[in-house]
Amino acid sequence: MNSQNNENRPGDEATHLAGLLSLDNDPAEEAASEPDQPEDTCTLNRRKFLRRLSYGVGGLGAALAVVPVAGFIVLPLFNKQPEIWQEVGPTDQFKQGQTVEVKFNNAAPHPWGGPVSQSAAWLRVDQVGQFWAYSINCTHLGCPVDWRAEANLFMCPCHGGVYYEDGSVAAGPPPQPLVRYPLRIQAGKVEIMTSPLPIT
Repeated sequence: MNSQNNENRPGDEATHLAGLLSLDNDPAEEAASEPDQPEDTCTLNRRKFLRRLSYGVGGLGAALAVVPVAGFIVLPLFNKQPEIWQEVGPTDQFKQGQTVEVKFNNAAPHPWGGPVSQSAAWLRVDQVGQFWAYSINCTHLGCPVDWRAEANLFMCPCHGGVYYEDGSVAAGPPPQPLVRYPLRIQAGKVEIMTSPLPIT
């Protein structure tokens, strides 16, 4: 008899617990826990369309901002830089052992450039009468260098760059010698092949 009662106890306990659980459940909570009803198909399609439209407008705006910047950076790499022979004076105007500043038009002038469209170089005649032409701009950050005849040096006033009379670096931060222009003598005139200022 006792064994029969023991066998029925586990089942009775499960039934009792199930009853307690059903009493604890609130009908309002059960209603709240039910899954939401599916939204109208028209509403879903409108949301999907608006989402895609916003992505498309955002992508177009990003492309309109990036393309001009990329073109500004990339196109100059493919454009051939103009090289122009420019006369800077007759040969007898320049004396042996002297270094003088000569002016000429920029190789790539802009219509709005005004005085900025003018450029310059240092023209040097060495002791044997050979002509040399150097860019006036320091290879460090592009400041114009001065010729100091008493020291036979080119000096940059911005950051202390110093160059020997042949344009090689003597001291300071310049990473390279002064840019040397190709030069030729045509019909007794000195001509320099100019090009836009190199970016260093």
